[in-house]
Amino acid sequence: MARTKATLGEGVRLTDHLSASLLARVYPMDTVSALLDKHGCNSRRVRSFPASTAVYFIMGLSLYPEAAYEDVFAAMTQGLAWMQGLVTSPTVNKASITEARAKIGHEVLRDLQLQCCPALANMIQHPDSFYAGLRLVAMDGSSFDVPDEKANADVFGYPEGGRAVAGYPKAQCAVLVECGTHAILAGNIGAYREAEWALCQSLLPVLDSTMLCMADRGFNGFEHCQQASQTGAQLLWRVAKSRNLPIKKVLEDGSFISTIYRRDKKSERALEAMDVRIIEYALPNMPDSEPRYRLMTTLFDPRVAPAKELAALYHARWHIESVFDELKTHLRQSRRVLRSKTPELVRQEFYRWMLAHYAVRWLMHNAANQGRICPLDLSFTENVHLFRRAQPQSGAFPPRQATKAQAMVCPAATESKRTQMRAKSPA
Repeated sequence: MARTKATLGEGVRLTDHLSASLLARVYPMDTVSALLDKHGCNSRRVRSFPASTAVYFIMGLSLYPEAAYEDVFAAMTQGLAWMQGLVTSPTVNKASITEARAKIGHEVLRDLQLQCCPALANMIQHPDSFYAGLRLVAMDGSSFDVPDEKANADVFGYPEGGRAVAGYPKAQCAVLVECGTHAILAGNIGAYREAEWALCQSLLPVLDSTMLCMADRGFNGFEHCQQASQTGAQLLWRVAKSRNLPIKKVLEDGSFISTIYRRDKKSERALEAMDVRIIEYALPNMPDSEPRYRLMTTLFDPRVAPAKELAALYHARWHIESVFDELKTHLRQSRRVLRSKTPELVRQEFYRWMLAHYAVRWLMHNAANQGRICPLDLSFTENVHLFRRAQPQSGAFPPRQATKAQAMVCPAATESKRTQMRAKSPA
Protein backbone atom coordinates (compact mmCIF):
# COMPACT_ATOMS: atom_id res chain seq x y z
CA MET A 1 0.00 0.00 0.00
CA ALA A 2 1.30 3.41 -0.91
CA ARG A 3 2.37 5.49 2.05
CA THR A 4 0.61 8.81 2.62
CA LYS A 5 2.98 11.65 3.36
CA ALA A 6 2.50 13.22 6.76
CA THR A 7 1.89 16.95 6.97
CA LEU A 8 1.95 19.50 9.74
CA GLY A 9 -1.50 20.81 8.94
CA GLU A 10 -2.72 23.89 7.17
CA GLY A 11 -1.13 27.14 8.29
CA VAL A 12 1.50 25.49 10.48
CA ARG A 13 5.12 26.42 9.89
CA LEU A 14 8.02 24.04 10.32
CA THR A 15 9.82 26.51 12.56
CA ASP A 16 6.87 26.43 14.99
CA HIS A 17 7.81 22.82 15.71
CA LEU A 18 11.57 23.24 15.92
CA SER A 19 11.25 22.71 19.68
CA ALA A 20 9.74 19.24 19.12
CA SER A 21 13.07 17.61 19.76
CA LEU A 22 15.29 16.10 22.40
CA LEU A 23 16.03 19.60 23.67
CA ALA A 24 12.34 20.22 24.28
CA ARG A 25 12.15 17.20 26.57
CA VAL A 26 14.73 18.80 28.83
CA TYR A 27 13.56 22.39 28.36
CA PRO A 28 9.76 22.42 27.88
CA MET A 29 8.20 24.95 25.53
CA ASP A 30 5.86 26.27 28.25
CA THR A 31 8.85 27.16 30.43
CA VAL A 32 10.69 28.78 27.53
CA SER A 33 7.65 30.88 26.59
CA ALA A 34 7.07 31.93 30.21
CA LEU A 35 10.66 33.11 30.54
CA LEU A 36 10.47 35.00 27.25
CA ASP A 37 7.37 36.75 28.58
CA LYS A 38 9.07 37.48 31.91
CA HIS A 39 11.99 39.21 30.19
CA GLY A 40 9.80 40.99 27.63
CA CYS A 41 11.37 39.41 24.55
CA ASN A 42 8.67 37.04 23.33
CA SER A 43 7.31 37.47 19.81
CA ARG A 44 4.24 39.74 19.75
CA ARG A 45 3.08 38.68 16.30
CA VAL A 46 3.36 35.68 14.02
CA ARG A 47 6.85 35.41 12.59
CA SER A 48 8.70 32.93 10.44
CA PHE A 49 11.35 32.71 13.16
CA PRO A 50 9.59 33.30 16.53
CA ALA A 51 11.47 33.88 19.77
CA SER A 52 10.57 30.46 21.22
CA THR A 53 12.06 28.77 18.17
CA ALA A 54 15.15 30.97 18.43
CA VAL A 55 15.82 29.77 22.00
CA TYR A 56 16.03 26.14 20.88
CA PHE A 57 18.10 27.11 17.88
CA ILE A 58 20.52 29.05 20.12
CA MET A 59 20.98 25.96 22.29
CA GLY A 60 21.48 23.86 19.18
CA LEU A 61 24.39 26.06 18.12
CA SER A 62 26.47 24.54 20.93
CA LEU A 63 25.91 21.07 19.51
CA TYR A 64 27.47 22.10 16.19
CA PRO A 65 30.26 24.55 17.15
CA GLU A 66 32.03 24.45 13.78
CA ALA A 67 28.96 24.77 11.56
CA ALA A 68 27.54 27.93 9.99
CA TYR A 69 24.37 29.26 11.62
CA GLU A 70 22.28 28.50 8.52
CA ASP A 71 23.57 24.90 8.45
CA VAL A 72 22.68 24.40 12.11
CA PHE A 73 19.15 25.62 11.43
CA ALA A 74 18.87 23.19 8.51
CA ALA A 75 20.12 20.29 10.67
CA MET A 76 17.64 21.02 13.43
CA THR A 77 14.70 21.24 11.02
CA GLN A 78 15.68 18.24 8.92
CA GLY A 79 13.29 15.87 10.66
CA LEU A 80 10.43 18.33 10.25
CA ALA A 81 11.12 18.65 6.53
CA TRP A 82 10.98 14.86 6.22
CA MET A 83 7.67 14.85 8.07
CA GLN A 84 6.12 17.31 5.61
CA GLY A 85 7.49 15.44 2.62
CA LEU A 86 9.88 18.17 1.53
CA VAL A 87 13.14 17.44 -0.26
CA THR A 88 15.07 20.19 1.50
CA SER A 89 14.88 21.76 4.95
CA PRO A 90 13.43 25.24 5.48
CA THR A 91 15.97 28.04 5.61
CA VAL A 92 16.47 31.25 7.54
CA ASN A 93 18.91 34.01 6.69
CA LYS A 94 21.80 34.99 8.92
CA ALA A 95 20.38 38.47 9.54
CA SER A 96 17.25 36.96 11.11
CA ILE A 97 19.41 34.75 13.33
CA THR A 98 21.55 37.68 14.50
CA GLU A 99 18.46 39.79 15.20
CA ALA A 100 16.81 36.98 17.18
CA ARG A 101 19.93 36.33 19.27
CA ALA A 102 20.34 40.01 20.09
CA LYS A 103 16.69 40.34 21.08
CA ILE A 104 16.74 37.38 23.45
CA GLY A 105 20.02 38.16 25.22
CA HIS A 106 21.32 35.88 27.96
CA GLU A 107 18.86 36.23 30.86
CA VAL A 108 16.33 33.79 29.39
CA LEU A 109 18.96 31.05 29.06
CA ARG A 110 20.38 31.80 32.51
CA ASP A 111 16.94 31.41 34.12
CA LEU A 112 16.22 28.35 32.00
CA GLN A 113 19.25 26.67 33.58
CA LEU A 114 18.06 27.51 37.08
CA GLN A 115 14.57 26.15 36.41
CA CYS A 116 15.26 23.10 34.25
CA CYS A 117 18.63 21.70 35.38
CA PRO A 118 17.99 19.85 38.65
CA ALA A 119 20.27 17.18 40.08
CA LEU A 120 19.76 13.84 38.33
CA ALA A 121 21.01 11.12 40.70
CA ASN A 122 18.76 9.34 43.17
CA MET A 123 20.01 7.49 46.23
CA ILE A 124 18.62 4.08 45.27
CA GLN A 125 20.03 3.87 41.74
CA HIS A 126 23.16 5.97 42.31
CA PRO A 127 24.41 5.38 45.88
CA ASP A 128 27.94 6.49 44.90
CA SER A 129 26.54 9.98 44.24
CA PHE A 130 25.82 10.40 47.96
CA TYR A 131 27.67 10.31 51.26
CA ALA A 132 25.93 9.96 54.62
CA GLY A 133 22.67 10.73 52.83
CA LEU A 134 24.04 13.93 51.26
CA ARG A 135 24.28 14.58 47.52
CA LEU A 136 27.89 15.20 46.41
CA VAL A 137 28.35 18.47 44.51
CA ALA A 138 31.45 20.49 43.65
CA MET A 139 32.05 24.16 42.93
CA ASP A 140 34.95 25.59 40.95
CA GLY A 141 35.97 28.08 38.29
CA SER A 142 37.73 28.16 34.95
CA SER A 143 38.50 30.58 32.12
CA PHE A 144 38.20 30.61 28.34
CA ASP A 145 39.07 32.85 25.39
CA VAL A 146 36.55 35.18 23.75
CA PRO A 147 36.87 36.94 20.37
CA ASP A 148 39.39 39.76 20.21
CA GLU A 149 36.89 42.61 19.90
CA LYS A 150 37.19 45.92 21.72
CA ALA A 151 33.87 45.50 23.52
CA ASN A 152 34.89 42.07 24.79
CA ALA A 153 38.30 43.36 25.87
CA ASP A 154 36.71 46.27 27.75
CA VAL A 155 34.26 44.03 29.63
CA PHE A 156 36.24 40.82 30.21
CA GLY A 157 39.87 42.00 30.02
CA TYR A 158 43.17 40.42 28.99
CA PRO A 159 45.37 38.22 31.17
CA GLU A 160 48.26 40.18 32.66
CA GLY A 161 51.88 39.15 32.93
CA GLY A 162 54.21 37.40 30.52
CA ARG A 163 56.40 38.91 27.87
CA ALA A 164 53.66 39.86 25.44
CA VAL A 165 50.02 40.86 25.42
CA ALA A 166 47.64 37.90 25.29
CA GLY A 167 46.12 37.18 21.89
CA TYR A 168 42.53 37.07 23.15
CA PRO A 169 40.51 38.54 26.00
CA LYS A 170 39.44 35.99 28.60
CA ALA A 171 36.22 35.45 30.51
CA GLN A 172 36.01 33.60 33.80
CA CYS A 173 33.23 31.26 34.85
CA ALA A 174 32.12 29.34 37.93
CA VAL A 175 29.93 26.23 37.93
CA LEU A 176 28.22 23.96 40.43
CA VAL A 177 28.28 20.30 39.37
CA GLU A 178 26.66 17.10 40.62
CA CYS A 179 29.68 14.79 40.99
CA GLY A 180 27.90 11.48 40.33
CA THR A 181 26.37 12.50 36.98
CA HIS A 182 28.50 15.51 35.86
CA ALA A 183 25.27 17.52 35.48
CA ILE A 184 25.88 21.28 35.70
CA LEU A 185 23.30 22.64 38.15
CA ALA A 186 24.23 26.33 37.88
CA GLY A 187 26.81 28.57 36.24
CA ASN A 188 27.94 32.18 36.12
CA ILE A 189 30.27 34.22 33.90
CA GLY A 190 32.28 37.35 34.55
CA ALA A 191 35.46 39.28 33.81
CA TYR A 192 38.79 37.48 33.87
CA ARG A 193 40.05 39.47 36.86
CA GLU A 194 36.80 39.24 38.82
CA ALA A 195 37.13 37.48 42.16
CA GLU A 196 36.19 33.83 41.83
CA TRP A 197 34.01 33.98 44.92
CA ALA A 198 32.02 36.87 43.45
CA LEU A 199 31.06 34.54 40.58
CA CYS A 200 30.28 31.67 42.95
CA GLN A 201 27.89 33.69 45.10
CA SER A 202 25.14 33.44 42.48
CA LEU A 203 25.46 29.63 42.65
CA LEU A 204 24.79 29.44 46.39
CA PRO A 205 20.95 29.57 46.16
CA VAL A 206 21.10 26.19 44.38
CA LEU A 207 22.72 24.61 47.47
CA ASP A 208 20.43 23.15 50.12
CA SER A 209 20.44 20.91 53.18
CA THR A 210 20.50 17.72 51.08
CA MET A 211 23.99 18.48 49.68
CA LEU A 212 27.65 18.15 50.61
CA CYS A 213 29.55 20.82 48.70
CA MET A 214 33.25 20.37 47.90
CA ALA A 215 35.62 23.12 46.79
CA ASP A 216 39.34 23.82 46.44
CA ARG A 217 41.59 26.17 48.42
CA GLY A 218 40.23 29.38 46.92
CA PHE A 219 37.08 29.18 49.06
CA ASN A 220 38.07 28.95 52.72
CA GLY A 221 37.68 32.47 54.10
CA PHE A 222 35.22 33.18 56.90
CA GLU A 223 32.75 34.98 54.63
CA HIS A 224 32.90 32.15 52.09
CA CYS A 225 32.17 29.47 54.67
CA GLN A 226 29.51 31.48 56.43
CA GLN A 227 27.57 32.30 53.26
CA ALA A 228 27.76 28.74 51.94
CA SER A 229 26.80 27.12 55.25
CA GLN A 230 23.82 29.45 55.60
CA THR A 231 22.25 27.63 52.63
CA GLY A 232 21.96 24.53 54.84
CA ALA A 233 24.50 22.55 52.80
CA GLN A 234 27.41 20.80 54.49
CA LEU A 235 30.91 21.78 53.35
CA LEU A 236 34.11 19.87 52.61
CA TRP A 237 36.68 22.39 51.42
CA ARG A 238 40.44 22.20 51.06
CA VAL A 239 42.52 24.61 53.15
CA ALA A 240 46.00 25.98 52.52
CA LYS A 241 48.53 24.11 54.65
CA SER A 242 50.13 27.40 55.71
CA ARG A 243 46.96 28.77 57.29
CA ASN A 244 47.01 29.21 61.06
CA LEU A 245 44.24 27.02 62.50
CA PRO A 246 44.51 26.63 66.28
CA ILE A 247 43.52 23.27 67.77
CA LYS A 248 40.47 23.72 69.96
CA LYS A 249 39.59 20.06 70.53
CA VAL A 250 41.11 16.83 69.18
CA LEU A 251 38.57 14.23 68.07
CA GLU A 252 38.83 10.44 68.31
CA ASP A 253 39.85 9.97 64.64
CA GLY A 254 42.71 12.49 64.80
CA SER A 255 40.81 15.39 63.25
CA PHE A 256 40.29 18.50 65.38
CA ILE A 257 37.92 21.38 65.94
CA SER A 258 39.24 24.84 65.14
CA THR A 259 37.81 28.34 64.74
CA ILE A 260 37.95 30.77 61.83
CA TYR A 261 37.22 34.46 62.22
CA ARG A 262 35.99 37.51 60.41
CA ARG A 263 38.39 40.24 61.46
CA ASP A 264 38.46 43.99 61.25
CA LYS A 265 40.80 44.86 58.39
CA LYS A 266 42.54 47.66 60.30
CA SER A 267 42.79 46.39 63.86
CA GLU A 268 42.66 42.62 63.14
CA ARG A 269 40.13 42.36 65.97
CA ALA A 270 37.84 39.33 65.67
CA LEU A 271 34.30 40.40 64.80
CA GLU A 272 32.68 36.99 64.23
CA ALA A 273 33.74 33.38 64.79
CA MET A 274 32.77 30.04 63.25
CA ASP A 275 33.81 26.57 64.37
CA VAL A 276 35.02 24.11 61.73
CA ARG A 277 36.51 20.61 61.77
CA ILE A 278 40.00 20.18 60.31
CA ILE A 279 41.32 16.96 58.75
CA GLU A 280 45.02 16.56 57.94
CA TYR A 281 46.33 13.66 55.88
CA ALA A 282 49.05 12.50 53.48
CA LEU A 283 48.91 10.33 50.35
CA PRO A 284 51.29 7.37 50.85
CA ASN A 285 53.21 5.84 47.96
CA MET A 286 52.65 8.93 45.81
CA PRO A 287 56.01 10.73 45.45
CA ASP A 288 54.54 13.65 43.50
CA SER A 289 51.93 14.44 46.15
CA GLU A 290 52.27 17.20 48.73
CA PRO A 291 53.56 16.14 52.16
CA ARG A 292 50.32 17.25 53.84
CA TYR A 293 46.76 18.03 52.81
CA ARG A 294 44.18 19.85 54.89
CA LEU A 295 40.40 19.79 54.67
CA MET A 296 37.84 21.93 56.45
CA THR A 297 34.34 20.59 56.99
CA THR A 298 31.09 21.36 58.78
CA LEU A 299 30.52 17.63 59.43
CA PHE A 300 31.61 17.50 63.07
CA ASP A 301 30.71 13.94 64.15
CA PRO A 302 33.63 11.53 63.46
CA ARG A 303 31.30 8.55 63.91
CA VAL A 304 29.06 9.73 61.07
CA ALA A 305 31.88 11.06 58.89
CA PRO A 306 35.28 9.57 59.82
CA ALA A 307 38.35 11.55 58.79
CA LYS A 308 39.70 8.79 56.51
CA GLU A 309 36.41 8.58 54.63
CA LEU A 310 36.25 12.33 54.12
CA ALA A 311 39.86 12.42 52.92
CA ALA A 312 39.06 9.73 50.35
CA LEU A 313 35.75 11.36 49.47
CA TYR A 314 37.27 14.78 48.76
CA HIS A 315 38.95 13.51 45.62
CA ALA A 316 35.49 13.16 44.04
CA ARG A 317 35.80 16.94 43.66
CA TRP A 318 38.01 16.26 40.65
CA HIS A 319 34.89 15.25 38.72
CA ILE A 320 34.44 18.96 38.08
CA GLU A 321 37.73 19.01 36.16
CA SER A 322 36.30 16.27 33.92
CA VAL A 323 33.25 18.47 33.33
CA PHE A 324 35.47 21.36 32.16
CA ASP A 325 37.19 18.91 29.81
CA GLU A 326 33.82 17.78 28.45
CA LEU A 327 32.83 21.38 27.85
CA LYS A 328 36.03 22.65 26.29
CA THR A 329 37.40 19.63 24.45
CA HIS A 330 34.46 17.44 23.48
CA LEU A 331 31.36 19.65 23.27
CA ARG A 332 33.20 22.60 21.67
CA GLN A 333 35.44 20.21 19.68
CA SER A 334 38.57 21.96 21.01
CA ARG A 335 37.47 25.25 19.46
CA ARG A 336 39.69 27.73 21.26
CA VAL A 337 37.58 30.87 21.10
CA LEU A 338 33.87 31.44 21.53
CA ARG A 339 32.04 32.73 18.46
CA SER A 340 30.22 35.75 19.85
CA LYS A 341 31.67 39.20 19.24
CA THR A 342 29.80 41.23 21.88
CA PRO A 343 29.78 40.79 25.69
CA GLU A 344 26.03 40.17 25.82
CA LEU A 345 26.20 37.42 23.20
CA VAL A 346 29.29 35.95 24.89
CA ARG A 347 27.16 35.57 28.02
CA GLN A 348 24.38 34.03 25.94
CA GLU A 349 26.85 31.62 24.35
CA PHE A 350 28.13 30.63 27.79
CA TYR A 351 24.64 29.69 29.03
CA ARG A 352 23.69 27.87 25.84
CA TRP A 353 26.94 25.92 26.26
CA MET A 354 25.88 24.96 29.80
CA LEU A 355 22.38 23.99 28.62
CA ALA A 356 23.67 21.82 25.78
CA HIS A 357 26.03 20.01 28.15
CA TYR A 358 23.21 19.33 30.60
CA ALA A 359 20.99 18.01 27.79
CA VAL A 360 23.68 15.50 26.79
CA ARG A 361 24.18 14.48 30.41
CA TRP A 362 20.40 14.13 30.81
CA LEU A 363 20.38 11.80 27.80
CA MET A 364 23.25 9.78 29.28
CA HIS A 365 21.52 9.59 32.66
CA ASN A 366 18.37 8.16 31.08
CA ALA A 367 20.39 5.79 28.94
CA ALA A 368 22.33 4.55 31.97
CA ASN A 369 19.13 3.99 33.93
CA GLN A 370 17.69 1.88 31.12
CA GLY A 371 20.94 -0.08 30.80
CA ARG A 372 21.33 -0.37 34.60
CA ILE A 373 24.85 1.03 34.49
CA CYS A 374 26.61 4.04 36.00
CA PRO A 375 26.26 7.20 33.84
CA LEU A 376 29.98 7.91 34.31
CA ASP A 377 30.77 4.58 32.61
CA LEU A 378 29.35 5.95 29.35
CA SER A 379 31.40 7.93 26.85
CA PHE A 380 30.50 11.63 26.84
CA THR A 381 31.99 12.11 23.35
CA GLU A 382 30.05 9.18 21.93
CA ASN A 383 26.80 10.48 23.35
CA VAL A 384 27.44 13.97 21.99
CA HIS A 385 27.71 12.38 18.54
CA LEU A 386 24.53 10.37 19.19
CA PHE A 387 22.72 13.54 20.26
CA ARG A 388 23.84 15.34 17.11
CA ARG A 389 22.69 12.46 14.90
CA ALA A 390 19.37 12.05 16.70
CA GLN A 391 18.53 15.77 16.87
CA PRO A 392 17.55 16.23 13.18
CA GLN A 393 15.14 13.25 13.24
CA SER A 394 13.75 13.97 16.69
CA GLY A 395 11.62 16.83 15.41
CA ALA A 396 9.38 14.43 13.48
CA PHE A 397 7.00 14.07 16.42
CA PRO A 398 5.58 16.46 19.02
CA PRO A 399 7.20 16.29 22.49
CA ARG A 400 3.92 15.19 24.09
CA GLN A 401 4.21 11.79 22.39
CA ALA A 402 6.21 10.30 25.25
CA THR A 403 6.46 6.82 23.77
CA LYS A 404 8.11 7.99 20.57
CA ALA A 405 10.25 10.52 22.41
CA GLN A 406 11.46 7.87 24.83
CA ALA A 407 12.50 5.78 21.85
CA MET A 408 14.96 8.52 20.92
CA VAL A 409 16.77 7.84 24.19
CA CYS A 410 16.96 4.09 23.63
CA PRO A 411 19.57 4.22 20.84
CA ALA A 412 21.96 5.99 23.19
CA ALA A 413 21.38 3.38 25.87
CA THR A 414 21.78 0.51 23.42
CA GLU A 415 24.83 1.94 21.68
CA SER A 416 26.52 2.88 24.96
CA LYS A 417 25.85 -0.55 26.41
CA ARG A 418 27.31 -2.19 23.27
CA THR A 419 30.41 -0.03 23.56
CA GLN A 420 30.82 -0.98 27.19
CA MET A 421 30.46 -4.68 26.36
CA ARG A 422 33.03 -4.37 23.55
CA ALA A 423 35.46 -2.68 25.94
CA LYS A 424 35.09 -5.49 28.49
CA SER A 425 35.32 -8.36 25.99
CA PRO A 426 38.75 -10.01 25.52
CA ALA A 427 40.71 -9.07 22.42
